[in-house]
Amino acid sequence: MRSPDVRSRLTAKFFRRLGFAFGAWAAITLARADDISPLGRKPHWDRLERYQETITRADFARLLDTVYATRGYADYIQVGDDSARILEDRASGKTFELRFAGTGPRKVPRQYWRDIDQLGPSKKPLSGLNVALDPGHIGGRWATMEERWFRVGDKAPVEEGELTWQVAAILARKLRALGADVSLVRTHGRPATPKRPDDFRELAKTILARSGVPDPPETYDGPEDENKQKTVQWQSELLFYRQSEIRYRARRVNEVLQPDVVLCLHFNAEDWGDPKSPTLTDHNHFHVLVNGSYLPDELAHDDVRYEMIRRLLSRTYEEELPLADSMAGTFARETKLPPYEYTTDNVVKVGTSGYVYARNLLATRLYRCPVIYFEPYVMNSNEAFARIEAGDYDGTREINGVQRQSIFREYAQAVADGLAEYCRQTR
Repeated sequence: MRSPDVRSRLTAKFFRRLGFAFGAWAAITLARADDISPLGRKPHWDRLERYQETITRADFARLLDTVYATRGYADYIQVGDDSARILEDRASGKTFELRFAGTGPRKVPRQYWRDIDQLGPSKKPLSGLNVALDPGHIGGRWATMEERWFRVGDKAPVEEGELTWQVAAILARKLRALGADVSLVRTHGRPATPKRPDDFRELAKTILARSGVPDPPETYDGPEDENKQKTVQWQSELLFYRQSEIRYRARRVNEVLQPDVVLCLHFNAEDWGDPKSPTLTDHNHFHVLVNGSYLPDELAHDDVRYEMIRRLLSRTYEEELPLADSMAGTFARETKLPPYEYTTDNVVKVGTSGYVYARNLLATRLYRCPVIYFEPYVMNSNEAFARIEAGDYDGTREINGVQRQSIFREYAQAVADGLAEYCRQTR
C-alpha cells in the first residue's frame, strides 16, 4: 500500500514529465495524417515483441472474432497457420508479424496489475487490492460544455460529473473498509488535463478541413445550434474533454496509480432535448461495458489498431469479463434495474448476465488494466430524477410512493458488494 507522501511525490513527478512532453506531442499530432486518431501517438510495435509465442492461433482468432473485432478486420490483420500479420503503418504498408504459440504457450509477460486470484486469502475480501475510481466527466463549470447538464424548472441542475463524484466519495470509504487501497483518477470539479479548448483550435480547424469544412465558423449559438459540429469552438471542446482529458487520466492510471482494476462510474441518460427544458422519460436501466467491439473504421487508425492488439495480448479480458459479469449481476439484484438493450452496431453483448457489453471507449482502451465501466440509472428518467433531487441521506425516504435509499448510496453499495462478493469467491 502506497502512503500519501509517496503518492504525492509520484504525482508531482508525473505531471512535471507530462507537462514537458505535451507541447511536442501536440505539435506532432497536428502534422500527421488521418492514420493516427486525434491526439493519438505513433505506436511502437516493437514493444509487442514481448508477447511473441504467448497466445495460440485458436485463442487469438477467437478473441478477434467474438470480442475485439466482431465487425471484421481482414483489411488490417491476416491470420495464418503459425503467425498473424498485422498492418503497422497504412502509409508504408509495413506489417508486424506475431508468432503464435504451439502446444505450450510462453507465459504472458507481467503487467503492473495483478489477477485477483493471485492475492491469496485474507480476512477482508479486498485486502491488498489496488482500486482506482474514475468518476466520469468533470462537472462544475465544464458540465454544460460536456453536454452532461440539464435543469427542470427552478430545481437544482443535474450534472453527471457531480453525481459521479458523490458516488465515488461514498464508494471509496466502503472499499477501504473492505481492505482495498483506493485512489481517485480525478479531483473534484477539475480537469485532469492542464490543456483547455483554446489550445486545440488549430487542430480543430485541421480536422474540420479534412472533413470537408475548409472555412468553419468560430463559434456556435448554444446547445441547440444544428450547425455547432461544424464550428471551431465545438471541435476544440471535444478535443479538450473527450480526448485530452481521458488521455491524461490514462497516463495517470498507467504511470502513477497502476491499479489492479479501474471502476469507471457514470450515469446514463436518454435524449432530453433542450437542457433548459428537458424531456423526462419512464425508461430506467443499467449496463456495464468492457473493452472490445472495434469497428473497421476505428481499426483504420494505426494507434487504435495497436492498442487493440496490445490489450488482446495482455489478457485483460480474462480478468475483466468474469469480474464485470459478476458485479453486474450483484448490481442488478440490488437495484432491480432492467438491462439496457443497444440498438446500434458499435457493441457486442458478452458474458452471461445479460448486462455486459464490449465497446471501444477511449478509457477502456487506454487504461492498461481491467476496466469495469458502469452505466446505471437514466438521469432524466422520472424515477432517477426524483431520487437525484432528493440528494444524499441516511436510511430511506419515500420516493414516488416507494421507500428508497439515497441513489448515491445504493449505487456505491451495489458496486462495493459486487466487488467484495467476486473477491471472496476468487481469492
